[in-house]
Amino acid sequence: MAHKKGEDTFQTVSEHLHNVARLAAGFAAPLSAGECAFCCGILHDLGKYSEEFRHRILDNGPRVDHSTAGAQALCGVMKNGLARLMAYCIAGHHSGLPDGGTNADTAAAPTLMGRLKKTVPDYSVGLQEVSIPSVLPKNPPPLSSVNDGFTAAFFTRMLYSCLVDADFLDTEAFMADQPPQRGMGEPLPDLWRKLAQHLQTFYPPKSPLNQKRCDILDDCQRAAEEAPGLFSLTVPTGGGKTLSSLAFALKHAIRHGMQRVIYVIPYTSIIEQTAQVFRDILGDENVLEHHSNVCFRQREEDEVTPAELASENWDAPVVVTTNVQFFESLFSNRSSRCRKLHNIARSVVIFDEAQMLPRDYLLPCVGAITELCVNCGCTAVLCTATQPALDPFFPDSCRPREICQNTDALYRFFRRTQLLSVGDRTDAQLAAELAEAPQVLCIVNSRAQAQNLYQLLPPEGRFHLSTLLYPNHRKRILKAVRKRLKEGLPCRVVSTSLIEAGVDVDFPLVYRSEAGLDSDIQAAGRCNREGNRPLEESLVKLFVPEERYRKHFPAALRTPLEVARLVAARQEDLASPQAIHDYFSQLFYLQRPMLDRKGILPSFERGARNLLFPFAQVAAEFHLIESPTQTILIPLEEEAAQLAEDLQLGFFSRERLRKAGLYSVNVYQNQFRALWDSGKLELLADDLYLLNDLDCYSEEMGLTANVETGDALFA
Repeated sequence: MAHKKGEDTFQTVSEHLHNVARLAAGFAAPLSAGECAFCCGILHDLGKYSEEFRHRILDNGPRVDHSTAGAQALCGVMKNGLARLMAYCIAGHHSGLPDGGTNADTAAAPTLMGRLKKTVPDYSVGLQEVSIPSVLPKNPPPLSSVNDGFTAAFFTRMLYSCLVDADFLDTEAFMADQPPQRGMGEPLPDLWRKLAQHLQTFYPPKSPLNQKRCDILDDCQRAAEEAPGLFSLTVPTGGGKTLSSLAFALKHAIRHGMQRVIYVIPYTSIIEQTAQVFRDILGDENVLEHHSNVCFRQREEDEVTPAELASENWDAPVVVTTNVQFFESLFSNRSSRCRKLHNIARSVVIFDEAQMLPRDYLLPCVGAITELCVNCGCTAVLCTATQPALDPFFPDSCRPREICQNTDALYRFFRRTQLLSVGDRTDAQLAAELAEAPQVLCIVNSRAQAQNLYQLLPPEGRFHLSTLLYPNHRKRILKAVRKRLKEGLPCRVVSTSLIEAGVDVDFPLVYRSEAGLDSDIQAAGRCNREGNRPLEESLVKLFVPEERYRKHFPAALRTPLEVARLVAARQEDLASPQAIHDYFSQLFYLQRPMLDRKGILPSFERGARNLLFPFAQVAAEFHLIESPTQTILIPLEEEAAQLAEDLQLGFFSRERLRKAGLYSVNVYQNQFRALWDSGKLELLADDLYLLNDLDCYSEEMGLTANVETGDALFA
């Protein structure tokens, strides 16, 4: 028996193995790896044929390693490199892809080489029902000439995704007594018809601004006919790149038979806005918004938990997600996080605000984008107003093609603001200047300064935004802000940097705490966004904050700031394409040793010769947010309270976890510990907690940790 439901309902091992093999082979077809995936599926639970596992199922006996047997059986028959890559997937389908280890590893080692030497329960009876497929490619798939080890490891992780998603889905189907629930939403041609109908309202354009936006849209639709690969879309703020890029993505996907569109965005605040725009046009059922950091820890268990079964697999026509979710999943080794990876293959992936690609991991991320384009049938688009000069980091076979050719002319047309350095400002001085402006946005680099400035402002029309407010709360605040701006009412907003990239607000005046040039220009996109005010009156004032804030600036913020000062000394127009190129070229030159800070690319190349890769080690080290966070569900609203109750009762589903993200806040460990130690939190599932003391959440500031046993949240 493979699985047990209730007291007397069982799924046979043979049925489960064949179901998983067929599903996995279908998932791997876009990777041209269907035979490999079928083999992984047919062998992954071979160890369940042992008497020890039968005792585990029938009598609740001790836990049994059933994952190693299939890997040993495969490597006993096949002696080539591909067998080893498949063995990683089989051996790690519950506990995660292991490190390869070394030939000297003993049977006690948790590595693949150790697992292959391990003594396991007798599974030979299974070989009477299941045969090891003999028709398989003799070698690994074609590898790029640049990073052979990285390519082989990337392929392994994609193959692993096919296996674990198939395993999750078949297990879920048996437990639910219904076929695997795959997919949501409508076919892409239906979505294109909805979008095309919406876009028709833009024609004929009624103003020079709308004419230029239509020109950009036309460029995107023409470029959609080009061959798949890597593109860039450089469009200034106000150029309508969100819908233009969606038009490119849908039309290109249909033209080339691709599966879905994936938007990768740096901030949850932009995700909320972008996803809502897409839902309004395409329908709720067609857009998956996935930005919760709830990713269940994987253990060496016989079976996955209901929470793990509910983990996200991105089987939707349009997915909107974060840099963190996207890239950390591509370098993860855990089944619950990797299961979605095969659904990236043959997709159009839009990297919105591409200048925000993680600097410390830039080279591994560029490597992943290259693999998706070259070996996984994807098209990727680097989409931004401040193109980050990434061309030199891509191989010659995968250089970006610019969709809008005349970027200089676009910049001149869409220029809306002037950047002005105003020097040092104390919080008191800033608050006084902000109070004199009827409508103003101030963007700062720390939550502490945002909180302090907010409290110094006149109460009428003041707003505070940070990631300590759950997403639906931020939506409400932004809605109120836009309403007051439109009605000409007093509106003063103090925000962390979450607002500066892509959030659709239009202020007559913006203050920005000194930062990198890309941040300065993105902040300028919140000023005179629609071009309704004269250029000379639309100022973005760059100020130097107090020393108490500056002394805590991390190196990742200090270096861009210093480079911005250098560029300002030699470029007359800080926002010009030339200044932006100068800035990024100088920044990458200075930071080159840190663009792969953890040495991830070399670690895979060192394992290339023997295909012994550090999957678990890299997964443990690859964190775009270095300080780990915990996710806390805030049950203030009725839907959030109901979700909390359902999860407390163990009712896990992808839909509930998707919705929980709209009411959750992610906090750092010191903040989490303060709340946990004071009894303010309740564990709902691995990595997901419930706030049970709503006095710790305020309408103005969001989540606070001002409890006796913990540190202040705003540190």
